Formats: sequence, structure tokens, C-alpha cells
Amino acid sequence: MSAVKNAAPVVIIKRKKVVGGGGHHGGAWKVAYADFVTAMMAFFLLMWLLNATTEKQRKGIADYFNPTIPINRISGGGEGAFGGDSVFSEDEIAQNGTGASGFKPTEERQARGQTGTTVQEERAAEAESRDIARLESMLKGFGGESMVTENLARHIVTRVTDEGLIVEFFDLEGAPLFAEGTADPMPVTRDLAGIIARVFGLVDNELAVQGHISAQPEVLRKDPSWDLSTARAQALRILVEEAGFEARRVQRVTGFADRVRAVRNPMAVRNNRVEVILLRSNRV
Repeated sequence: MSAVKNAAPVVIIKRKKVVGGGGHHGGAWKVAYADFVTAMMAFFLLMWLLNATTEKQRKGIADYFNPTIPINRISGGGEGAFGGDSVFSEDEIAQNGTGASGFKPTEERQARGQTGTTVQEERAAEAESRDIARLESMLKGFGGESMVTENLARHIVTRVTDEGLIVEFFDLEGAPLFAEGTADPMPVTRDLAGIIARVFGLVDNELAVQGHISAQPEVLRKDPSWDLSTARAQALRILVEEAGFEARRVQRVTGFADRVRAVRNPMAVRNNRVEVILLRSNRV
């Protein structure tokens, strides 16, 4: 008994193996996911660069990664007139207020090429504008150079547009330019034609004549508007040529019927008018 009591106690060590999470699956998916995120970041960065940079800036970025850039002095990959650019490039097409490669460009993306206007052309346009202003002054009576009497001046309105100098002759109550319903000119119309021949004879620009009349009552069986407006324009052309204006300088004669009104009331006498236009050189 004493021997048993003095014996060392037996120590039993139990080792328990703990398995959690269903086992180890590896980390390959993390690498694939990281590659995907990196690719998406590069894609969106590319989209941002394409939208936020100009054509020249994109060329610079492309040239940075181009190993042949020290050899090619002209960027774009071509040796033609545009250095590899197309004629629709914003930097090559003429600057005329419209876009080049874009259908409806913004102000920043409009064409920035040369205007194509030489110094001589600009000076000629300025000289022509001065001539037009001088002729208008003569018709209005500025500076004591009027060639129009007071009786004739009340039939005249002048204005300068992009097309040229427009001189408008119009009817007044009790003082028509043509006999009613016909293209037979009144004496005042002959006088006005003579003034036009003298004033516009001082320059070499081409001439256009346009006829307008007031609207006719709808009860008429046949509307004479087109024929009458054209006939009156033709009559004034003949009077101007008979007064000494060169026939070869008449560019066109047009009748607009009652389609273009001078005042709101379509049947107003004021709509009966003939316009003589001294055309600018680039509007012929």
C-alpha cells in the first residue's frame, strides 16, 4: 500500500486538433480581383483623358509612348500637307464659326485653322464698306451731297446688310410708284430710277432688283401677286438701264409677291415696294 501511495502520478496529455473555416482554399482569387480593379481603373482613366484633353494634347501623350518620335519631326505619322491630319481636324480646317470633325461643336472645339482671307482681300472689303457708306450718305442727304429731292426722299428707305446696300422704294397714300394693279411706272418712279443709275454708277458692284406687293383680297379668282411683283421689278430694271446703268451689272430680278411684308398689315400700301440692292463683291 505504501509503495502505491509513494508512486508519481501519471500525467495524460490529450492533444485536440482544431479545424475551422472548412479548410484553406488558397489566395489566387485575390490576385485576379486586384488585376480586375487595376484594369477598370486604367479604363476609366483612359476615358477621362479622351474627354478632357485636346487633339494636340492627345498627340503629345501618344508621342510620349512612341519610340520613333526622335526620328519623326512632324507629329501625326504623315508627311502630307497636313502632317498626317485629316482635312476635318480642328487645327486645319478654315475658321468660319462652324466645327471641323464635330457636327455641333462647342466654342472650345470649333475650327481654329486660318481664315483664308488675305490682307489684300481684307483691305478690299474695308474699301467696299466705305464706298457703300458714302453712297448711302448721298442718298440720305448727309454732308450736303444729297442727290434726292424732298419729294423723292419720302419714298426711300436705305439700310446696309451683309448682302449689300438696300435701297427700298415704297408707295405712299395718294402717291404710288406704279399705276394701280399694273407695272406701269409713275413719273416719280422714273426719277428714282435715274438717281439709282447715277449713284450706283460710281462703283462697279453688281445689282439686284426685288419686287413686293401688298396682299390681294381673297375673293379674287386669280391671285396676280407673283406676276405683278415680278413685272414691277422688271419695269424698274428697265428704267435704271435706260437711265445709263450697265445692263451686264444686273445680277438678278426677283418677284416675292406678298410673301415678305414691310408692316404687319398684309394689305397695307406700305407693302407695295421695290428694292434695289447694291451687292457686295463676295455676295454675287
